[in-house]
Amino acid sequence: MSNVRVRFAPSPTGYLHVGGLRTALYNYLFAKKNNGTLILRIEDTDQNRFVEGAVENLIESLQWAGIIFDEGPKAGGNFGPYFQSERISIYKKHVDKLVADGNAYHCFCTPDRLDLMRKEQQKNGSIVKYDRACLRLGAGEIEAKINSNIPYTIRLKVPDTHRIIVDDIIRGKVEFKTALIDDQVLLKSDGYPTYHLANVVDDHLMEISHVIRGEEWLSSTPKHFVLYDYFNWQKPCFAHLPLLLNPDKSKLSKRQGDVAVEDYKAKGFLSDALVNFVALLGWSPFDDKEILSPEDMAKEFSFERVSKSGAVFNIDKLNWINTQYIRKKSDAELFDLLKPVFEKKELTIPSFSYMSQVIDLLKERVVVLDDFITFAPYFYEEPSQFDENYKAKHWNENTNQHLKDISVQFAKLSDFTHESTENSVREYSDKVGIKPSQLIHPLRYAVTGKSVGPGLFALLELIGKDKVVERITKVIQR
Repeated sequence: MSNVRVRFAPSPTGYLHVGGLRTALYNYLFAKKNNGTLILRIEDTDQNRFVEGAVENLIESLQWAGIIFDEGPKAGGNFGPYFQSERISIYKKHVDKLVADGNAYHCFCTPDRLDLMRKEQQKNGSIVKYDRACLRLGAGEIEAKINSNIPYTIRLKVPDTHRIIVDDIIRGKVEFKTALIDDQVLLKSDGYPTYHLANVVDDHLMEISHVIRGEEWLSSTPKHFVLYDYFNWQKPCFAHLPLLLNPDKSKLSKRQGDVAVEDYKAKGFLSDALVNFVALLGWSPFDDKEILSPEDMAKEFSFERVSKSGAVFNIDKLNWINTQYIRKKSDAELFDLLKPVFEKKELTIPSFSYMSQVIDLLKERVVVLDDFITFAPYFYEEPSQFDENYKAKHWNENTNQHLKDISVQFAKLSDFTHESTENSVREYSDKVGIKPSQLIHPLRYAVTGKSVGPGLFALLELIGKDKVVERITKVIQR
């Protein structure tokens, strides 16, 4: 496929939604597969929803996910500016042409009048759309209102009786009747364009070949087709991606869980694992593999295998994929990834030699990076919280004495290893006539405060003789 140019065009209204990440990823994969160009365009014309720092957050989240743009705010390019707020004069020129050609018109209706109109239409069971009251204004009236500084918008004049066929790459042919389509506002009263005008103008001027975006924009596409026809421009190809859904099949939203890429990053999910998971939300590779590298995804990606139906965001599947990626990482890679986690939790970063042993013990047990610390905090600091239910289950009147005796034996060991500590426990158990478990469980409680974890004797060796004996002594005293 020649001269493929695609774009990801987020609005800087907060965080990067995982749905936005999927849209960016599919654009990225399609461009990679076809040796095309990927563009980042910031659609920042809605000044009421603009969030300070959101642009930087978006770019940082995309970079963290490994999505690199060929053109955009930082990459540069020959089709800028890449911020829509810097392109206002371009939109004004194009909207003026629409008005001059009779394809758009001034609207002076107040928000109160429009709200009343909609309520009346709903009450009467009519189609809710603008009643074109301002379309009937004469040139003199329009000029007088403009000269009187009466606020106005510019509306698209949608043809009355046309049928528009959108031949979508994923959904096939979708038909719309223009009689049901509202005369969309193109230019707001503050002089900024709406999404519909800016999107079409920029896609044309930036020579976008394929528009890949969420299903929620499908209903807007006929309005965009009208604009392409009025400007006599060639339309790009369109692919509308399926919605992301909660397990109850409702639209994915923050009300039911995390939806921001930065939330998953903060929780300790690996970027390549999240990208792998997001890629499979609506698309399946030919061999149904579930663990794919970015190179594999780009090689196999095709819209023919993108589903029309919504994709359920299954956190259990994401957790599983993350465990697979953690297990594939080397100790050195995981150590580097864990440094910011220690800093975030204000803990001293252990040495690599120590941490590689912790990683070896926990690698098969953790789901996210944070688990290396939260699952076994006793590797880095003395326990401050203890599982009292666990103690109640495994403690009796003789336990303190048993712990005293075994701590004495531990202190005498010249070689404090998992073999020597296990031998000590088993020899002592035989000597006093108890099961080894009657000592193993209290030992785990005393040294870690927890009821679960890696093998007791392996963690005793790693924590070290002095700290183990000290912790046992403190628990006995407590």
